[in-house]
Amino acid sequence: LGMGFGGRNDDAVAYKKIPASQAKAMMDSGEPYVLLDVRTEKELQERHIRGALLIPYTEVKDRAASELPDTDALILIYCRSGRRSAIAANTLIRMGYTRVYDFGGINDWPYEIVTGAGNVEQ
Repeated sequence: LGMGFGGRNDDAVAYKKIPASQAKAMMDSGEPYVLLDVRTEKELQERHIRGALLIPYTEVKDRAASELPDTDALILIYCRSGRRSAIAANTLIRMGYTRVYDFGGINDWPYEIVTGAGNVEQ
């Protein structure tokens, strides 16, 4: 199958790190997607991107199968700065998800954000 001992399978699926602008373009394309916020509930309540599904990164392994049943779904992940989204993206790839995109942190999201009381900020 093309893998020697200790070799690497170049066909292995990996998550893709993308800039916020590419994530926004994918969200605007009309293709169905899951927007996954892997921060805490408190952080989500303070500010989040509209339409986000909250699964804290420490819970992804336990909750993904039931809450994200389609392993071929387009999944766009973010956190606050990019560290937790990378961990969550790796977890999903190891679980067999095939289209996982990490666009880093909400800190680098220059588009619309929903704040605390449902107010919208640009």
